[in-house]
Amino acid sequence: MLYLGRAVSLRRRVYSYWGDLRGRAHLADMVPQIAQVEAVACDSAHEAAWLERNLLRTSVPPWNRSREGGQETEVWIRLRDSARSPGIGVVHDRLPGGRSRYFGPYLGGQKVRDAVSGLSRVLPLAYTADQPAGSERELARLLGVGPGDRAWLARQLAAVLGRDQAAVARVRGMLASRRDAAVAQLSFELAAKLHAEIEALDWVTAEQKVTLPEAADFDVRGWADGILVHFEIRAGRLCIWGQRRCAEETFRSQCGDTPPQWTAFAARNASLAAQLTR
Repeated sequence: MLYLGRAVSLRRRVYSYWGDLRGRAHLADMVPQIAQVEAVACDSAHEAAWLERNLLRTSVPPWNRSREGGQETEVWIRLRDSARSPGIGVVHDRLPGGRSRYFGPYLGGQKVRDAVSGLSRVLPLAYTADQPAGSERELARLLGVGPGDRAWLARQLAAVLGRDQAAVARVRGMLASRRDAAVAQLSFELAAKLHAEIEALDWVTAEQKVTLPEAADFDVRGWADGILVHFEIRAGRLCIWGQRRCAEETFRSQCGDTPPQWTAFAARNASLAAQLTR
């Protein structure tokens, strides 16, 4: 592998190597060495960011300046529903034990903080403690929440962070309504913040399966038009990817270990690989 990157449009990205490289002038010497372009179609920009990071750490292509796959920070969201200090927050590590629940991992510390800000805005779990301080008690009164709402708010937050589409749509709609109201009142700074929170919510709730919270090991295979694609997930991260020509009979004898939730991903990428090798 010479170089690895991610893009919204594969066609435009590939064409750019034979045009104006701009800030990537160091790639000019790489272009004559290109023999083939291979690609993986991900289900979200977040998933693509994780895949790039994982592959760069495993493959170390010679023409990539960064070995980390971008500048995004790896973080988790912690959800606590304790009577003393409920709420959600961004953390860098999961702590064993306790009543906290962790969701993630996510890339992009600022994006995730914006998502937490938006979630806390419409689902204010932090103001449902049994014995809040004076200022928190007054804010809880203004927000119309109390200890009796703690379990319900925690369930709603868990549903959103668990990517329940109905729960995500409800919260997104609430934030969008507040953004539109801020625009109507000419509060453009607040509207911009709410819009950033909506985009961040989309980031953390989009499908992302190439980096898992558990350290699982398994293989994923897909086949189309004589091309086999093979992905290896090790310690919960998709970190090895390859493709080769293969008879359909051989693939059928090996495909049984592909988890059902990966079947569509594998088939789509096998089809893409077959198109790119024609």
